[in-house]
Amino acid sequence: MSITEQSVEFTVNAPAGRGGRDGVPERGFEPPEYARQRVNRRWNEILQETRVAQTGVQILFGFLLSVAFTPLFRDLDTFGRVLYVVTVVLGASATGSLIAPVSLHRFLSGQRMKDEVVEAASRLMIFGMVLLALTIGCTLLLILRLVVPGVLAEVLVGAVMLWFGFCWYVLPMRLRRRAAARRTGELNA
Repeated sequence: MSITEQSVEFTVNAPAGRGGRDGVPERGFEPPEYARQRVNRRWNEILQETRVAQTGVQILFGFLLSVAFTPLFRDLDTFGRVLYVVTVVLGASATGSLIAPVSLHRFLSGQRMKDEVVEAASRLMIFGMVLLALTIGCTLLLILRLVVPGVLAEVLVGAVMLWFGFCWYVLPMRLRRRAAARRTGELNA
């Protein structure tokens, strides 16, 4: 189907919206989103999110790889070296998860599997964000153990990880639950 045919199809099949004064949609009214429009919108959102996350994880991963070649690395104790290895593996895993949507798209493009690609990419992004948060936490611990005396490093890292958990997971889930409750209330009204 050509772009012109799609435009005509959307125009002809578009549902009648609630019209306000002079045919202008009422305030707060959003026309329904078609399934194809929704999957395309979700894919574009994932691409934008991937660009942001990839940049961050690649910079962090590059930094981690360079640490092994610094003079301070030789002075790390056994725990520090183990923590470094775990951090690098987490960073590599986060990089893989956050770049995977690009590979999925490239290999499955044209296979009429966009719904499946979007769903898989979304799950990989969420998993990649968990791995990225863990990578950042381990990186902080690695650095702060060298700079801050005693258990203060662990306390600071714990506080930062709680903040990440709140910003990246608790807040979005709370907002999702609130929106679902509002939609349920609107349907029952």
